[in-house]
Amino acid sequence: MIIDIHGHYTTEPQALHTFRDKQLAGLADAARRPASTDLGISDEVLVKSVAPQLKFQKERGGDLTIFSPRAGGMAHHIGTEAVSIEWTTLCNDLIHRICTLLPGSFVGVGQLPQSPGVAPKNCIRELERIVTKLGFVGVNLNPDPSGGYWTDPPLIDKYWYPLYEKLCELDVPAMIHVSSSCNPNFHHTGAHYINGDTTAFMQLIQGNLFKDFPTLKFVIPHGGGAVPYHWGRYRGLCQDMGKPALAEYLLKNVYFDTCVYHLPGIELLAKVIPVDNILFASEMVGAVKGIDPQTGHHYDDTKRYVDQVKGLSEQDRYKIFEGNARRVYPRLDALLKKRGKPGTHKL
Repeated sequence: MIIDIHGHYTTEPQALHTFRDKQLAGLADAARRPASTDLGISDEVLVKSVAPQLKFQKERGGDLTIFSPRAGGMAHHIGTEAVSIEWTTLCNDLIHRICTLLPGSFVGVGQLPQSPGVAPKNCIRELERIVTKLGFVGVNLNPDPSGGYWTDPPLIDKYWYPLYEKLCELDVPAMIHVSSSCNPNFHHTGAHYINGDTTAFMQLIQGNLFKDFPTLKFVIPHGGGAVPYHWGRYRGLCQDMGKPALAEYLLKNVYFDTCVYHLPGIELLAKVIPVDNILFASEMVGAVKGIDPQTGHHYDDTKRYVDQVKGLSEQDRYKIFEGNARRVYPRLDALLKKRGKPGTHKL
């Protein structure tokens, strides 16, 4: 089974965008707020809206996508906490409907109703709802709800601990994923996303988070940002800080996906990061939608890159494409087993 752990709903019906426009207009003029959260989107329209994802999934040999709301659309920096709660609930409910309509193709991951300066513990209610009632298997956690200004405490601060406690209790991982950038210095997908991945990893080196939460699991997307390329730097910093060896210190709890859009990058990832910590992902349809003129294939057709990496055993490939996802997302594994799809290899 080919499990893509990183897919976003980027082909939403216009009705969702219209609601959001009215919701944000209502910040300045209450009379312009949407009168209802009923978007009037039929099941037929929802299924049609994900036709691009289904087409790519079939053409590229994928089986299942872990699907979440558009990352850039979370926009936690806009509006109040109440606005974020309303928007988050709406987006998560749409993901749930899609996963219910197309259970063989999509499994849900949710966004959280974060807001700058608002305690993450306020997100616990929605986290419990999406996991226990909607059947989601994970969550996206924004380390910078301010949208590029990093005004909240780092991920290692006890500010975040109540949320971590609930993640461990529910046994769901968090993908550390920023949203859109309102800082003009940082393009959101080209700079802010990669900055967020790299910054989160460095914060984890600086703290001792997994001593307090030994079962907490984080997925750092986009291949880990700059981390694999500068692995020696981070090993050295970890050593200089008197920490244990980096792999021993973090890699029992931190994982990386394969949203890296060229073969040399995937080769580097597979060479530097242990195979047990790499999860297949493409982020399609996402940050880069075009075709690479050097290969004639879409940049985000990441399975092609993994297939071309030399030196991976059959067991290694199973881990990257399926086994590691089952291990990092235990609720996904339980769901698949319930559907009569146990893993085919021992990890």
